[in-house]
Formats: sequence, structure tokens, C-alpha cells
Amino acid sequence: MRICFFNQILNRVVLTWLVLSCGWWIQAQDPVRIGSKSFTESVVLGEMLCTLARHEHLPVHHRSELGGTQFLWQALLKNEIDAYVEYSGTLSEEIFAGQGVFGLESIREELADSGIRMSQPLGFNNSYALGMKRARAAELNLTKMSQLHAFPELRYGFGDEFIERRDGWQGLKAKYRIPIEETRSLDHALAYRGIQAGSLDVIDIYSTDAEVVSYDLTVLEDDLAYFPTYEAVVLYRVDLANRYPKFVERVESLAGVIDNHSMAELNQQARINRKPESIVAATFLHDRFDTTIEIPSIQQQIAARRWQKFFVNAREHCFLVFVSLSLAILVSVPLGIVAYKFPHWGGWILGVVGIIQTIPSMALLVLVIPILGLGAAPAILALFLYSLLPIVRGTHTGLSSLSPSIHESALALGLPSAARLRLIELPLASQAILSGIKTSAVINVGTATIGALIGAGGFGQPIITGIRLSDFWLILQGAIPAAVFALLVQALFSWAEMHLVPAGLRIQPSSE
Repeated sequence: MRICFFNQILNRVVLTWLVLSCGWWIQAQDPVRIGSKSFTESVVLGEMLCTLARHEHLPVHHRSELGGTQFLWQALLKNEIDAYVEYSGTLSEEIFAGQGVFGLESIREELADSGIRMSQPLGFNNSYALGMKRARAAELNLTKMSQLHAFPELRYGFGDEFIERRDGWQGLKAKYRIPIEETRSLDHALAYRGIQAGSLDVIDIYSTDAEVVSYDLTVLEDDLAYFPTYEAVVLYRVDLANRYPKFVERVESLAGVIDNHSMAELNQQARINRKPESIVAATFLHDRFDTTIEIPSIQQQIAARRWQKFFVNAREHCFLVFVSLSLAILVSVPLGIVAYKFPHWGGWILGVVGIIQTIPSMALLVLVIPILGLGAAPAILALFLYSLLPIVRGTHTGLSSLSPSIHESALALGLPSAARLRLIELPLASQAILSGIKTSAVINVGTATIGALIGAGGFGQPIITGIRLSDFWLILQGAIPAAVFALLVQALFSWAEMHLVPAGLRIQPSSE
């Protein structure tokens, strides 16, 4: 009996060890990191890759809506993502611009030199085009791009990337001799809203955009064949094929599966019908590719969006603000003290942090991404830099505004410089210092929303997704919590002022 009892215990211990070991091994596996750009089609295709990874029982992380082409390409080169869907025309005209790399085989050879592989085309060509409201085009009898030069009064609005691309607006304008000097640069999703509202006449579109049908647009014929072919392909790192060969095999088998009509339907389901991209992708793969692929419950997906994502975004936003503000306080207060103690250096210190404050947030992110890559690190650095000026200036102003009689009294007491600073000057300047920290904190909360563009998460994520989907309520899901967070931060520092600033130094409300 004792032996049987001992064997039972031993078997359970071994079984428990095996289960824990298997669980540890699964957790220890490197996740498949999928990237996608900040438009619906890219997100849907990214979810397709994620679905295939989950079907192979692999851990997967989707870094969605990361911005434009260069964000994704640099992330792939730096091993921050493993795969994403790109377009052949984008590779030729932007990634390898000016190198004469045209055709799939030439692109494939060029990619191989960087340790990147390319799948066969997925089956659709998502080329650029110009679109107008059907009624407006009919009114002007406009059907071709070559006719645009005869209508200089038309109002143009293009996505940021289209204006900057080598194969974008500047080349198109020269090719068709369009006499337009000024155009409005805006998000691709907002361009559709502009043409729907009647504030724009011509916008750039993709041939598989769902809005072409839902907004009743006319696609102007590219009669001079300006736009190159944009066949969708999957780019992935060579080491991904070594780590997960079965997953890569499944990705390669997607070749030719998605045609233009199918992609437009998928975009319409996600963008117009507001179905979660994960369900849209899984349903398509189940129906057209592999019936063993499981389709997630739409109720579960919607609930996850509403609650789980909220808490995740809140945690990420708090992390960005707390870390960047803490670092800024540790650096800015000493800088403000140095600026006060050494007036010659003070002008330089205030000037430098002032210049940093004038750098546009997006430009600052682009500058730090090559150094720190994607994710929280570059966002924290950008927020840290933006937090410097109010705290440095608050510290310097608070110390500089102290009455000379205070310094004379401290000297009469025989206090050394460090003691005067610690015991007298900093306490007396505490209100100005806290005011600068409060200003930085509130600015930080609002500016942190742009971190979502580089995969840092936070309340900016639903804002970006809402703009992409033209979903006002989704935008509010990010904007309202960010505003409430800013109010809470302001209230927190007001409470801190009541407890940290000496009562005699607080600004009292006027009795008049």
C-alpha cells in the first residue's frame, strides 16, 4: 500500500513537472512579431499572418498601425519585427529609390543582401489612383487624369506619405502637368472624410479601398500609366524561416489567394462594417484557405476591445508618463540649479531646452527611432525631452526670484552654499518648481498619445484606430481617458503643493 501510495505521489510530481516544463517552453518561445502600417488593409493582412501563427500554436505579437513604410522597413531590418506585408511598387520606388530595382526577381535579390526574404505575390495589385465624387466628376465630365490640367480650381487633398513618395504627387503633377501649387496634406482616412464633406475635390486612393464604393467615388483613369504595379507580398526575416519553418511555409502558400475584389471586400468589412480585423482575417482564411482555422467569437473580440484594451492602454500610458517625467525631474531640477548658480551657462541651458521644445513631435520621434528603434523607449526619450523646459525654467525662475535679503541672512548665519541651497533656497522656490513639474506632467499626458504611432501603445492607440476607421466613438475612447488622466495629474500636483510647499509661500486667493 505504501509503495502504491508512493508511486501515485511520484507520478503526480512527474506529471506536474512535465506540465510546468511544457508551459515554460511555450512561454519561452520567441513570439512571431508581425507589423502593419496605419491603414486598414495593412492591419487586416497583418491579422492574417497572426492567425496563421496562432493556428500553428505559436506565440504572436501584432505591432499594428506603426505609421508609414520607413517605420516598418527599419523595424524589419533591426529585428524588431519578423514580418509584414509590403507592396512591390513601394519597394522599387521608396525602399530602393534611385537604385534601378524593378521587377520581383530584382527586388528579391536586393532583399536577400539584407537578410530579408519575399513571398510570392498574394494575388492583388493595390496601386495608387486619384478619386473624385461621382457627381462632381460627371459635372465636369472628368474621367482621365490627363484632363485635370484644365481645372485649376479643383481642391486637392493627399495623404502625407503620397505627397512625399518618389512615385507620389510631385511626379504625378509633373507627368500630367497639373497647374496646382498648394495641396492639403492630411491622414489618408481624413482625406475620405474631406471629400465626403465637400471640402476636397480630388484625393489619392488605393485601388482596393472600401471607400471607393461606399463613398460613391469615380476612379480617374491613369491614361499615361504613371503609377507602377503594387503587388502585395510578405517580407520576412531569414531567421524566422529557421525558427518556424512551418509558419513560413503557410505564409508562402498564401500566394495568389487574395484577388482585388476579395481584398476590397475585406477592407469594407473592417472599415465600413466595423468588424474586428482579427475576425475578418480569420473568416477569410477559414472560407478560402483552410477550414480548420478557428474563427474567434465576435462578442469576445468586441468585449476585449472595450475593456481589456482599455486597461492595457491605461497601463502603457501611465508607464510612458511616469518614466519620462521621473527622468525629466531628475535631470531638469539640477539643470535649473546650474542655470541659477552659473548665469553664464544659464542662457545656454535655457536656450537649448527651449529649442528642443520647438521641434515638432513627429519629427522628434523620427530622429530618435534610428537610435532606439520602435516601442516605448523612443517615446519615453521624446517625452523626456519635451518635459525639460517647464521644469528647468520653473526651477531657475523660482531660485532667481528670491529676495537678496534672504541670501544676506543665510550668509550671516555662516551657512555654506550647499546648505543654503538645500535648507533655504529650494524650499522657498518649491512652488515655482512644482508649477513647472505640473506643467510638464500635463503636457506629457497629451503628447504621449503620439507614442502609438511607433508601437508604444497608450491612449493614442484607440485614437489612431478611430481616425483610420472614421469611428468618432473609438476616438473618444482614447481622448476622454487622456483628458481625465491630465486632470487627475493636475489634481495630484495641487495636492502635493498643499503638503510640500510651506504654508507661508502658497499663493493665497484674493479676498476682494
